[in-house]
Amino acid sequence: MPRLLIVHHTPSPATHELFEAVLEGASDPELAEVEVVRRPALGATASDVLEADGYLLGTPANIGYISGALKHFFDTVYYPCLDATRGRPFGAYVHGNQGAEGAVKAIRDITAGLRWRPVADTLVLTGAPDAATVLRCRELGATVAATLL
Repeated sequence: MPRLLIVHHTPSPATHELFEAVLEGASDPELAEVEVVRRPALGATASDVLEADGYLLGTPANIGYISGALKHFFDTVYYPCLDATRGRPFGAYVHGNQGAEGAVKAIRDITAGLRWRPVADTLVLTGAPDAATVLRCRELGATVAATLL
């Protein structure tokens, strides 16, 4: 059974709502053949990454950059997973109240170094989640999970 690892940092109600929407999309009954594993960014390990077939990353944009928690995740798993996870699919979402360009660039650059393959554009979301934002997150979760089938 293919495994999707969702690595997230959800310190605010808004980021938690987006995480729940991504999880709901990835866990759609039509995608029941995909095992969805979720880990907070500070608790995710290289073993989690190595055991997964694809990844979904979620972070707030803190002062225009990825959260320290997601950066810590990448610092922890980068070298142990560098060769073994090459070519694996991933998606990402970033929530911020101001510019998120630095966060998007950081995700793009780090995952390019890992040679992970983006299967959707990184979602950049601002403000309080509305119905359209939640739907976009569900679709992202479903899209990334579906690539594993």
